[in-house]
Amino acid sequence: MDQLAIIGGRELYGELPIAGAKNSALKVMAACLLTAEPLVLDEVPDLADVRQLVVLLGNHGVICRRDGARLTLDAAAISSTTAPYDIVRKMRASFNVLGPILAREGHAKVSLPGGCAIGARPVDLHLKAFEAMGASIELEEGYVLAEARNGLSGAEVEFPFVSVGATEHVMMAATLARGTTVLKNAAREPEIVDLADCLRAMGAKVEGDGTDTITIHGVSSLHGATHEVVADRIEMGSYAMAVGAVGGELLLTRGRRELLGSAAGVLEECGLTLKEEVRGLRVSRWGTPTVSTSITTEPFPGFATDLQAQFMALMAKGTGKASVTETIFENRFMHVPELRRLGADITVDGRTATVTGVSRLKGAPVMATDLRASMSLIIAALCAEGQTMISRVYHLDRGFERLDDKLRAVGALIERVREDA
Repeated sequence: MDQLAIIGGRELYGELPIAGAKNSALKVMAACLLTAEPLVLDEVPDLADVRQLVVLLGNHGVICRRDGARLTLDAAAISSTTAPYDIVRKMRASFNVLGPILAREGHAKVSLPGGCAIGARPVDLHLKAFEAMGASIELEEGYVLAEARNGLSGAEVEFPFVSVGATEHVMMAATLARGTTVLKNAAREPEIVDLADCLRAMGAKVEGDGTDTITIHGVSSLHGATHEVVADRIEMGSYAMAVGAVGGELLLTRGRRELLGSAAGVLEECGLTLKEEVRGLRVSRWGTPTVSTSITTEPFPGFATDLQAQFMALMAKGTGKASVTETIFENRFMHVPELRRLGADITVDGRTATVTGVSRLKGAPVMATDLRASMSLIIAALCAEGQTMISRVYHLDRGFERLDDKLRAVGALIERVREDA
């Protein structure tokens, strides 16, 4: 099993490429099931989750070919409408094959996704929306059995709370439904807009993405297309926070300020400078202390929950006290004990953590508990004195492409080593 060895204290300088967004790539990959013609996707990150979805799509008969960052998906014939537990349990995003298969084939059998370390994240919203569109839904031995033998019908779906996954899932299925589907209280994340752009390139009629009301006018069929996956705002925000923690200047290529939502302004309050350029977003912090700033996670354009752990690491060396309130997922402060091992002063009361800035962090052995927590430990390790050993970094490989290579190229002292070495 791999570990990451990091010696802190070095500023970061240079260019760092931002990959296509994992959370967007997984959904536009599932969209290939909506058409019998090839879907060509550019800037697809080479990550464990992406490779796992390729396995699942192959189970459904999709021919997948990768050439660098380009992924070609050909679902000319769906050979199986069943998504088995052994595959779906490994990644929750696998569940989103249900809607496209149901819309195209009229029936689907998909395993319920497994548990999640950062909260239950139920799929009830997805299933209730499909029922509103005329599907019959049954649960049998851990599987969802969905049928709409005469096709799905347009419907008005109002989500009781904002859900990115449910918005994306229903949006895909609605493209092939008869009539018009209106999604109210829809998610507004950049990944929603990216999926809508891909679907429009395939011939879908989608309006209102980026707002809380999305309208989809169903069509009889979709065709092939070429689409470039949007830059990963979580990767971009994470590296920006790394600059904030250790100092320096990075050009985050393909990065755009607007993708960060309110987090961009928060980072500027903390003392960072963000400047948009033709090739990306330039982020710098020169000689000024990190200003402690409080945040509350919210749906986009609010502060992203997927940047909460990283921000806490940035605040660990702030000038005062900062509160970090998590409103999206329960049980998402599991990184706190590990940050404390590095010397961070953090107390937790319910859904709010209070971070009191300290003058220095010190390297120590720590353990990653989930994907975003892994990145928070790296940010803390980059500005800690001495060496930090981070174990269970397989979490990182699910969401950050070539992270150690990218950081090494901009000046970090970081190496991947075998745990038993």
